[in-house]
This record gives sequence, C-alpha cells and structure tokens, in this order.
Amino acid sequence: MSGHSKWATTKHKKAAIDAKRGKMFAKLVKNVEVAARTGGGDPAGNPTLYDAIQKAKKSSVPNDNIERARKRGGGEEAGGADWQTIMYEGYGPNGVAVLIECLTDNKNRAAGEVRTAMTRNGGNMADPGSVSYLFTRKGVVQLEKGDQSEDDVLLAVLEAGAEEVNDLGETFEIISEPTDLVEVRTALQAAGIDYDSAEASFQPSVSVPVDVDGAKKVLRLIDALEDSDDVQNVYSNVDLSDEVLAALDED
Repeated sequence: MSGHSKWATTKHKKAAIDAKRGKMFAKLVKNVEVAARTGGGDPAGNPTLYDAIQKAKKSSVPNDNIERARKRGGGEEAGGADWQTIMYEGYGPNGVAVLIECLTDNKNRAAGEVRTAMTRNGGNMADPGSVSYLFTRKGVVQLEKGDQSEDDVLLAVLEAGAEEVNDLGETFEIISEPTDLVEVRTALQAAGIDYDSAEASFQPSVSVPVDVDGAKKVLRLIDALEDSDDVQNVYSNVDLSDEVLAALDED
C-alpha cells in the first residue's frame, strides 16, 4: 500500500500549487469548523481541532480563515453550516475498493455528485458494508524526512503506541490506533520532530495491484470524486508499484 501513499503525498504537493488550491483550502477550513463544533472551540482541550488547525496551517491556509472557522464551529461567531458526515462505498476500475467520506450540508447533492463521478469514470456504487470491511480506522501522522532516519522517528514514537513507520520516499508515515494518535503526535513534539498532519484515516487490509493503464483509470476516478466540494476524503486499496509510479511520473 506504500505505493498509493507515495502517490497521495506527491499529489498533495502538486495540488498545493495548482488550481485545486482553493478547493483544498475550503476542505481544510471545513475540517476546523466541524472539529470545533464537535469538541469545542479550544484547541488545548480538543485534540481533533488542534490537529485540524495544524494541518490547515501546514497547507498555508491563511490564519484569518482558520480562526473564523474555529469561531463559527465553537459558537463564538454566527454562521456556519450544519455539516454531516456520510460514507459512500464503491468499486473502481480493476475491482479497486473505494471509500468516499463526504462532509456536506446537502445529502442529496453529495449523493448525486458521488454517483455521477463514479458512473462516468468506470466505477460502481456498492451497498453499505460491502467495501468498508476491507479498511481499518487508523491514526496516521505524516512528516517530512528532514535529517531524521526511520530509526530516529521510531525511537521517538514507539512507546507512545506507534505500530509502524513507513518510508514513503520524501516523507515518513506513522501508523497507530486512532486512540493513540494524540500520544504519538505529542511524543514527536517532545522529541523536537516537526510533522505535517495527524489524523484518523482508513488503511486497507488487502490491496489490489494495478498496471499503468489501470492506475490511470483509478486515479482519474479519485480525481473526479475529490473534485466535488462535498467529498472530504477518498480512500482506496489500489497498490501502485514503484515501476507504475515511475511510469505515471513520465506522463
């Protein structure tokens, strides 16, 4: 699965400097508002909000936008939508499983946009539960390698509950149980190690390897889904080998 993570990391960097920047900002701001509404507007007492703010800052979202979202969610300012989380499940090309996490104020619009993106890009919607069993909820921390080795990072987080550290090329990914996420993140901070994001995510238990053609089709589907304002995250169990990634980079 490391291949897909590598692609996701690379894609995230490209997205930060192209036309998707505004869309990405909007989704990160939405995360802040929902976290504040769910657990209160004080980041010191709300780890999910703290992490949402950190990720937004790391992605260069203006501080004013972050602060306004925090206040709206925490009830200090009027406004804000009634965001609801909905999960959709489906299969993409080559039988790749896809989990689509929406954060929306209009269920019908979200469902319509997800269905359209799936249908137009070789995907099929699936019944609830028919895909989600292939994924496990995990805590995921992403950080730039810098001058740290994998052992340095592992040493810092092992006692905090980290299960594994994956080398994704330019970055490290630390996997833990969602309940250990705050401890892992705190252990990094205590060791003076900077990180890019810490959040609960879905990790596949079984992955599906694809060739270059299959990879292009799957990535086209994921791009189409992520293009919807209502879609917050797309998780898949596609496995992109180093060879496939290299071929994609050449295009």
